[in-house]
Amino acid sequence: MAEPFLIGKNMTGGYGKGADILHDCTIAAEKGEIAVIVGPNGAGKSTAMKAIFGMLNIHKGRILLDGEDITKLSPQDRVALGMAFVPQTSNVFPSMSVEENLEMGAFLRRDDISKTMEQVFHLFPILKDKRRQNAGELSGGQRQQVAVGRALMTQPKLLMLDEPTAGVSPIVMDELFDRIIEVARTGITILMVEQNARQALNIADKGYVLVQGRNRFTDTGQVLLNDPEVRKSFLGG
Repeated sequence: MAEPFLIGKNMTGGYGKGADILHDCTIAAEKGEIAVIVGPNGAGKSTAMKAIFGMLNIHKGRILLDGEDITKLSPQDRVALGMAFVPQTSNVFPSMSVEENLEMGAFLRRDDISKTMEQVFHLFPILKDKRRQNAGELSGGQRQQVAVGRALMTQPKLLMLDEPTAGVSPIVMDELFDRIIEVARTGITILMVEQNARQALNIADKGYVLVQGRNRFTDTGQVLLNDPEVRKSFLGG
């Protein structure tokens, strides 16, 4: 059977020579799917995403993207293959304009980026209005849109979002999730770590509940939302 478009398979590892954080953890997503990683604080959610992006070493397991084994590649090489990662914090250049931030996302490209820029402005109209404004002057939700827009400028096959709605209002969160759905509809795979588990699973094709770095539950977002044990333990009843 063919492997999924993205798979971090049986990942075991952590930071440096300390104790492992991930234990035989598997995360996968098909092309154009939204896969969401949820779980309690300290469950290894962001660690799993960073392992897939190559920001920490795994000593067991493999990571494949579109059939290619990328386990040993650097994050930079993974970007060149179509991965884009949006960290939770420090994800914009505050002293640069919105437009300059977006241009920075296209640093590997040698073609005309204007069409992609227009697509980003279509997705996030407020950024077009504020294109000359410094990113540091924007609201938290608008900065998050800049960060996602900059990642999209790389024309990724896989967009990875670490807590994209952290610190934003419920209205902005709903809007961001709507935009994430739009991105996935273009065929881009989304892998997202999210504290707002209920809302994230509501838009997820696939959901992973991690506990202490291990897979606890894996199913579609809707099945997990309706699972009594998941609801009781992780979604507040």
